[in-house]
Amino acid sequence: MPSYVSHLESAVDGTRFDFGKLHATHEGRPLWVAYDLKEARKRVKRDELTLLAPDMWRYAPFLPTGEQVISLGEVMTPLLPCPRLAVHLGVKNLYIKDESRLPTGSFKARGMAVAITMACGLGATTVALPTQGNAGGAAAAYAARAGLECVVFMPADAPEVNRVEAALFGAKVYLVDGLIDECGAMVREGAAQRGWYDLSTLREPYRLEGKKTMGYELAEQLGWRLPDVILYPTGGGTGLIGMWKAFQELTELGWLETRHWPRMFACQSTGCAPLVSAYENGERHASPPENVHTVAAGLRVPHGIGDFMILDAVRASGGSAMAAAEDGLVSWMHLVTELEGISLCPEAAACVGVLETALAEGRVRRDETIVIFNTAAAQKYIEVLRTEIPKLPAGGVDWAEFD
Repeated sequence: MPSYVSHLESAVDGTRFDFGKLHATHEGRPLWVAYDLKEARKRVKRDELTLLAPDMWRYAPFLPTGEQVISLGEVMTPLLPCPRLAVHLGVKNLYIKDESRLPTGSFKARGMAVAITMACGLGATTVALPTQGNAGGAAAAYAARAGLECVVFMPADAPEVNRVEAALFGAKVYLVDGLIDECGAMVREGAAQRGWYDLSTLREPYRLEGKKTMGYELAEQLGWRLPDVILYPTGGGTGLIGMWKAFQELTELGWLETRHWPRMFACQSTGCAPLVSAYENGERHASPPENVHTVAAGLRVPHGIGDFMILDAVRASGGSAMAAAEDGLVSWMHLVTELEGISLCPEAAACVGVLETALAEGRVRRDETIVIFNTAAAQKYIEVLRTEIPKLPAGGVDWAEFD
């Protein structure tokens, strides 16, 4: 199916750029990919999607693609009802969309599949990015698939699995004694000096397009209706921004059965909550917090260039930016995993904490349809999950004392 990309445009002032060339940012802020949705509405029929493979590329008319798609099998992720967790929280309709089923175990696969596809098609030979978590492994895997060199800069305290994963896929991995901001500065310097294609969050326009397919999938899985509430773990925020863009596109296409859009909740940890502070203070841009610390590596983003895009979407939706208590993240991980058998990551655990608070404060009603996004697999956070497991003697068990 042909793509209906028309051009790129600045998220700041609408300046247009030609599609099909390597672009980064405009005045330091992100670019959108724009589509000819009027033409697409005439030619692309919603019901024809059921004839296509159940993966994110079924939405190819609304994705930037080249002659060759770089794919590792980006399946549609399940939208799982969570009845036991719903009872525990006192709500009626609760779902978790489980992005851990994607290649490399996280939602980052969506963005990297599109970004590497475009980097390869536009002639890049080396891609580089800063990351403290799952983006590094995903970038390395898709770069390997495409035959590109990949350079990854990580904070020295990034999760061990993420460090090893990126190296396993052949990336050149460097640990930096600092936060992701310092890593990003190194990538930008290397891009200027070495000609790397910068895959940093929102510093190229295509990762966002891959992430927006979460919104397309969610709408399709709910019968082309949208939930009342979405809780999304928000660091750099491309997923939340992408879904909001998807809902706009779906509305213009006439594919939604209702004009009802969800209230978007940007969920952070009290260990790093710049968006929450900006939201509560009525500001459009966030200020980096001091003493950043959270076990949810994906939320450890003190400053992102898409902060205004996240806050715009949250406010337009009638949602909120809220922080869960850092010292509760591990408990919420265990709660969901034990109740529902879903491998919940610490970033998504923040959404559970935020939901508890939002329910108590009346920001979310107990009869609403609620979706939490689980953005990665718990197994990738071995430092967080380490626990004492009892050992038994080889000679047998005293069943009278067994517990």
